[in-house]
Amino acid sequence: MSATGRPEREYRSAQHEGSPSSATGRPEREYRSAQHEGSPSSPTGRPEGEHRSAQREGTSVNDTDPGTVFRLPVRVYYEDTDAAGVVYYANYLKFLERARTEWLSARGFDIAALERGHGIAFVVHRVEIDYLKPARLGDRLEATFAVAEGRRSRLTARQEIYRGHERLVSALVTIVCVDQAHWKPVRIPPALLPHMENPA
Repeated sequence: MSATGRPEREYRSAQHEGSPSSATGRPEREYRSAQHEGSPSSPTGRPEGEHRSAQREGTSVNDTDPGTVFRLPVRVYYEDTDAAGVVYYANYLKFLERARTEWLSARGFDIAALERGHGIAFVVHRVEIDYLKPARLGDRLEATFAVAEGRRSRLTARQEIYRGHERLVSALVTIVCVDQAHWKPVRIPPALLPHMENPA
């Protein structure tokens, strides 16, 4: 007999079937199942798979391979804004230009020395740009650069501007290498070509 007055076997059966073995008051197996199916495993309160998916939303196509995307931090100052208090549309082009210059510098190329040494200039031939959301005074942004296509005398780059995970600007920029004497397209210096074919 048990302390409850029930036969021992009946008492154990009642313990197994009805008594909670978890802090929630559920049987242990049910509690574990609920933990697995419904409980978040990420700090956002979402299941881990959903959290990872949300992190990828709004990022550039090449973000799956971090080696292909160059990122430059940019901060918005008074001089960058217009009367409405947002970044003037033309200034986004300046942010993209800085990212291209710093991409070259990160690979060991000084653009001024490169142009002087080879008698060339890199000029913007075409820009396709979408302004998606405004940036404001004090925002900390990120301007990106990734090679989309490299040819003998031209480079097409995919560039974007982010505020955190928000994409504000998306652009496709075509740059042509020209001879400074005649401003005609010429071959890109051989030392630079491998970086245009494989930007990593």
